[in-house]
Amino acid sequence: MLILIPLLPLAGFLVNASFGRRVSKPLAGGVACAAMVASFVVSAIAVAQLLSLPPEGRALAQAVFTWIASGDFSVAFALRLDPLSSVMILVVTGVGSLIHIYSTAYMHEEPDAEFARYFSYLNLFAAFMLVLVLAANFLVMFIGWEGVGLCSYLLIGFWYEKPSASDAGKKAFIVNRIGDFAFILGMLMIVVRFGSLDFQEVAQAAAGLTPEASFGTLSLITLLLFVGATGKSAQIPLYVWLPDAMEGPTPVSALIHAATMVTAGVYMIGRNAVLFSHAPETLLIVAVVGVATALVAGSIGLVQNDIKRVLAYSTVSQLGYMFLAMGVGAFGAGIFHLYTHAFFKALLFLGSGAVIHALAGEQDLRRMGGLRKDLPITYWTFLVGALAIAGVPGLAGFFSKDEILFRTFASGHTLLWAIGLLTSLMTAIYMFRLVFLAFHGERRVVAAPAPAHLEEEAAAHAADGAGGAAHRGIAPGTLAPGALAPGAPAPHAPHHLHDAPPAMAIALIALAIGSVAAGYVGLPAALGGSDALGRYLAPSFTVAGAAEDAAIEGADAEAHGAGLEVGLMAVSTAGALAGIAVAAFLFLRRREAARALAGRFPGLHRLLLNKYYVDQVYDAAIVQPIRILSEDGLWRAVDVRGIDGAVNGVGEVVRGSSEALRRLQTGSVRAYAAAVFFGAVAILGYYLWT
Repeated sequence: MLILIPLLPLAGFLVNASFGRRVSKPLAGGVACAAMVASFVVSAIAVAQLLSLPPEGRALAQAVFTWIASGDFSVAFALRLDPLSSVMILVVTGVGSLIHIYSTAYMHEEPDAEFARYFSYLNLFAAFMLVLVLAANFLVMFIGWEGVGLCSYLLIGFWYEKPSASDAGKKAFIVNRIGDFAFILGMLMIVVRFGSLDFQEVAQAAAGLTPEASFGTLSLITLLLFVGATGKSAQIPLYVWLPDAMEGPTPVSALIHAATMVTAGVYMIGRNAVLFSHAPETLLIVAVVGVATALVAGSIGLVQNDIKRVLAYSTVSQLGYMFLAMGVGAFGAGIFHLYTHAFFKALLFLGSGAVIHALAGEQDLRRMGGLRKDLPITYWTFLVGALAIAGVPGLAGFFSKDEILFRTFASGHTLLWAIGLLTSLMTAIYMFRLVFLAFHGERRVVAAPAPAHLEEEAAAHAADGAGGAAHRGIAPGTLAPGALAPGAPAPHAPHHLHDAPPAMAIALIALAIGSVAAGYVGLPAALGGSDALGRYLAPSFTVAGAAEDAAIEGADAEAHGAGLEVGLMAVSTAGALAGIAVAAFLFLRRREAARALAGRFPGLHRLLLNKYYVDQVYDAAIVQPIRILSEDGLWRAVDVRGIDGAVNGVGEVVRGSSEALRRLQTGSVRAYAAAVFFGAVAILGYYLWT
């Protein structure tokens, strides 16, 4: 049954790609949704079968065919279901199904052909992600790895007639190729070092080795794999594509950020936990890069005004948390946060899509406000997602985020824990800034002249492009430089406001329930639970069984006791509540204080608004030198003057010599007779002379 899980959405892609232009929208959307729901059902049956097996033997394998056979080296197109991949397929198919259902309403104003094209891409995206997580070896994983990269390009640039969307798609594709090149090198080194690409064989071989005391071969292999992960999962330095991915339709953003592509890097490290555990130098790099990414992205999210970009930087930050967990060896905690994050991040993106849908494409938070009464379903479900990601006790994000912070502290990485805690505070601030600006207060427009340092903010927003209109042909309102004017007329007529239609509301409510309940499968012992998810995942991170993993994952908890964990929970809860209180003061009660704060620190505000100028640095240091080298060096000098010059030079030689030779043929009989006469005389004279 395993092959059916990716084949069903692949079949949906083939049907819509082949016949979607000829059928109605309900049929095209129904085919795509049915394919995903069917894949979810098959996944649930397979996971139920897996659960019926004893913990030490929970694995189902299917070798579809032998792909490569050369001497002693062979690679099969093989799939494998174990606890880790079972969690992933339920997330991809479950959350993915809800996003498909939501899309049927969100994209309803697209032309029939574009509607079918959209759903064909969406199905293909899910199919490749399912291949990635079910793969039994690196080579099959790489099919899915590259496939989701292709689909991200197609979906981010779905509105290809809009330059900002097509540019964002190309940016995502190119940046990911950098990481993929390192991933390929890592795979080649694995073949050389272990003679196999099978995950289980590599893990068995690595388990027999001594962990490297310094940077060695295993460290280099894992570092190359991690570089690949930084591309897919948007970590420093390859995170710059993910915020621009907001140019695609909002459900695409939800699918990329919550259920598919960006989780691939985290999953890959978890899948190779044994290999990474034997490279402690790389694990430290993973932890440091993860926590740095979380901090940088969280600080940028504090000042962004595009509702989807706030969520995009939130995703980058939360992925940093997951890599922090992986880097400190808490693989189960990282996957736990990946799992809970899928619910509340999909909810937040789809909630933002409902807002954009209601406002006919408007995405600027400064043009919103007062939407709470008009969009009650959207507001209350979005609020649940915001509380979950902020880490408020009782919701899914609280359990998984605190598990990461506890494991980080207990492993002795106090500085990394402190940075993670600071990032948690920032998360609460920027998420509730979004909630208060969008849903509370009065409707407003930008009216009054802005201070000089804020004019650059408006220019940056314009440079980013409005993007992501829910309806083709309806452009969002243009943004003039200025400050907020509460009470000013709304930018859109009231009749445009409407809450989420049924298909969208169903997805929002289901994800809101998941954002509350999902965390309880990992309820820690300190709160009276048994960490059921952690114990279930444990065999996937070791070759020796759950006992060894318990020694790795649970040693800290046993050593420090439940008291420490509860104490750290109290600290992080205080941070989350403090962040919400700060946001309420600055953006609900005293909004002029937020503007005054930006005016008091214009340099810092400008730095965060322009995202630390990373894109500008990349453009100046990498893009423009390559462009200049390509245009002035390779094109004008090598191609035009060198290659074209040589080819054209040959042509000129032939043309010139032909020009000279053709003069020998004048067409005059007298000239030919004279030439024959003088030729005969010359020949006769030669012979008489000799």
